[in-house]
This record gives sequence, structure tokens and C-alpha cells, in this order.
Amino acid sequence: IPATKAGLPAITEVIGLGISVNVTLIFSLERYREVMDAYLAGLEKAKERGLDLSKIHSVASFFVSRVDTEIDKRLDALGTPEAKAARGKAGVANARLAYEAYEEVFSTDRWSVLDRAQANKQRPLWASTGVKDPAYKDTLYVDELVAPNTVNTMPEATLEATEGHGQITGNTIAGTYEQSRAELDAVEKLGIAYDDVVQLLEDEGVEKFESSWNDLLKSTEAELQRLAPSEG
Repeated sequence: IPATKAGLPAITEVIGLGISVNVTLIFSLERYREVMDAYLAGLEKAKERGLDLSKIHSVASFFVSRVDTEIDKRLDALGTPEAKAARGKAGVANARLAYEAYEEVFSTDRWSVLDRAQANKQRPLWASTGVKDPAYKDTLYVDELVAPNTVNTMPEATLEATEGHGQITGNTIAGTYEQSRAELDAVEKLGIAYDDVVQLLEDEGVEKFESSWNDLLKSTEAELQRLAPSEG
């Protein structure tokens, strides 16, 4: 389910029915908090219905490299030394602050009630972790986003690069929140609006999903017509 405004109540409803969900297309920290709230609300509904919470799972797919791609493009347009120094930092900083939000939400009293009922935490899933800019290390979005209870959905090339020369040295998110906030603030101070960037990325993501869905429907329809017995 996409993490759009329209998708939030759907997340709650589906989780409330005991159906596990991958919530996708998360770019903003505010929307991520709304996604976690929708998940908890769904678990509360499922609990009221007497469902087994231990069987309900969810991941929240937080996109990483697309944030850098869009922000770097805007930094390059500025062309200043300050802009150049800020390249390639926003994606990791944004994801690290998402993990901070995850730690906060899943240590609340509200979560404790669900935890006692054997509920599962909604795991942060790092999506779009293939490096788009060859100037960056090809395992950047793996090495820098290691933390407990996370998932990293790497493209094949990134997976092979990580196996070959990835530097997995334990938790690389803990203790980075202040620095991450400073890195996002630096981009904002250069006139690049965070809210504008994440909204654009969400809109583009939904458009791509719709296009893929329509292509799937067309190909399925064509195949059904091909297999249908001819009349006469």
C-alpha cells in the first residue's frame, strides 16, 4: 500500500483485518510517523477483534537514493562550494532520522500495550538502495544504514558489491541523529525545501506505480484474449 494520504486509512483497515502489509513509497519523516500511527491503529483494531497479533507483520519501505538524486540535482544547479559540499548526504541523513522516529514510536506506552499482546514491530525497510551517482561508493546505502530490526532491499548489483567489499561494522545509525539533522538543515539553508522535494518524489512514485499497474493489466488482458477459445 503506498504511503499516501489516501493510503493511510487503508493501512489501518487491512492490518485490522489481520493482513500483513508492505507500506511503500515513504520519503518524508512526517509521513513515516503517520504510517507508524496507522499501523498501531490497525493492530489495536485487530486486538479488539480478538485476532492473533503475533501473526501480523509489516514493513515500512523508506526510500533512500531517490532523495539524494533529487536534492543533488538542485544542489548542482546552485553550483556553489556549499552546495557541492552538501551532495550525497541527504538520503542517508533522512533515513537515519526515520530510524530515530521508529525508535521513539516503538518505545511508547501505546506500543507497550500491543507488545504485551505479542504484536510485531513494523520494521523499517530501506528501499531504493542502489547508488545512482558513480561518484559515490556503491555500497553507501548499505554500509551507512545498519541497525537492529531493519531490512535492506538491495538490487542485485548492490548485493554483489556488498558481498565483495561492503563494510558492515555494526550499528552505523546510533549516535548520528544530531549530525543528520545538521545535514538536512544545511540543504534547507541553501534554499532547497525539504517538503517540496519529498512531495515531488511521492507524486512521481505514485505515477510510476500506476503506470506499472496499467501495463500489467494490459499484458494480462492480452494474454487472456490469446488463450480464450476462438468462436465458431
